[in-house]
Amino acid sequence: MDDSVKHYCGLFGVYGHRDAARLTYLGLYSLQHRGEEAAGLVTWDGKTKTMHAHKAMGLVSEVFNEQTLHQLPGRMALGHTRYSTTGASTLKNSQPLVVTYAKGGLAVAHNGNLVNAYELRRDLEAHGSIFQTTVDSEIILHLLARATNASFDDDLVECLHKLKGAFSLIFMTERELIGARDPNGFRPLCIGKLNKTTVLASETCALDIIGAKFVREVQPGEVVVIGPSGMRSLWPFKEQSTDLSHCLFEHVYFARPDSLVFGESVQAVRVKLGRQLAREHPVKADLVMPIPDSGNFAALGYSLESAIPFAIGMIRNHYVGRTFIQPAQEIRDLKIRVKFNPIKEIIEGKRLVIVDDSIVRGNTTRARVKSLREAGAKEIHMRVSCPPTKFSCFYGIDFPTKKELIANTLSLEEIRKFIGVESLGYLSQEGLLKAVRQPADYCTACWTGQYPIPFGGEGDKYALEKTSGQGCR
Repeated sequence: MDDSVKHYCGLFGVYGHRDAARLTYLGLYSLQHRGEEAAGLVTWDGKTKTMHAHKAMGLVSEVFNEQTLHQLPGRMALGHTRYSTTGASTLKNSQPLVVTYAKGGLAVAHNGNLVNAYELRRDLEAHGSIFQTTVDSEIILHLLARATNASFDDDLVECLHKLKGAFSLIFMTERELIGARDPNGFRPLCIGKLNKTTVLASETCALDIIGAKFVREVQPGEVVVIGPSGMRSLWPFKEQSTDLSHCLFEHVYFARPDSLVFGESVQAVRVKLGRQLAREHPVKADLVMPIPDSGNFAALGYSLESAIPFAIGMIRNHYVGRTFIQPAQEIRDLKIRVKFNPIKEIIEGKRLVIVDDSIVRGNTTRARVKSLREAGAKEIHMRVSCPPTKFSCFYGIDFPTKKELIANTLSLEEIRKFIGVESLGYLSQEGLLKAVRQPADYCTACWTGQYPIPFGGEGDKYALEKTSGQGCR
């Protein structure tokens, strides 16, 4: 994927471990790919009146060290890695969000986007709520604080019924760790066990790093409550008939290939995508090579199906990210070389099939193709393991606006010429859906424009930012 699209958020929670903060740190480290802007961790030790929290802008390894982890005691912990999909990239908007209210301490971490956030916030502010952030996640805390039921369970059910859109949530109270998924099941959330410790995580790769056993996914529309009496489930939406809308981009790009997501192996799905891509868009070539890392397994599938040798012809520098110092304007074109460097000995004189998961704006893809030309590639044939991305996402992916998506404004031939390749082939929607076991359970809105939950207008990740301090308009 080109650099126009960012990841979203990673969630990790631990219940019942003497070193919950350290386990959560490791879990967040495994989920770094889901968000690189900020990281946060909250614990509860059962002794103090407030929860212990530490969060900062940056990567997990930059935010936490031995000293900060030592200051986060307790047998419960909740962590979050963030990329902003609603609200600006600032410390005040980083998560988990923590409050103390009439019923005690409460923390929440959120992956997804609420499509009715603007309306909910406008109504809450009209009734006296004062917001400290510009993220939609804070709305959930205000709804809980205003609920007047006898139990937190009932407060939570009342709150979730008011939310529309994508939400995988982990809450931490003074007694319980709680996981919840929206009834469409847009974003993943799973349950793991490490001896007597229970873990919640966005992806199973985060369970693996701490040696936890994958138990099952939190089901769409389910709330799992983990406390002193074990684990129990609530079903707030059982009366509601909702079609599943798993995000297919999890398999195409976002999730780590060593994870199980929506009941399927991510790497296995990506290999299937590559095989189908080779069937739909064959070409005579000397080598198949991926754009690392998201194109690796699709390229492997293409190679296996086409019998064209697979090669790693481009090396990615994994240490280029948020903290990379931008070069001066006159050498800005060299930035791509810092992140991806072609291996001339492999590429020179070869006809290449290069495989990537998607093309968004196209500028980064164009620069990579240019670098392969300079390394001596004889021909370059671009293959993309999903259909053309033509529509924005309102459910938790920070896509550019529709008019900025290259496939929305240019024809296939125009895109081919723009990125500078001999041929260009996208996987068909039918081919994409063949790679998963239950194709009807997936959201394909970013390719088809058919949105499972209506969202007015083009969408604006800074919509709540614009109302902050001005009242909602």
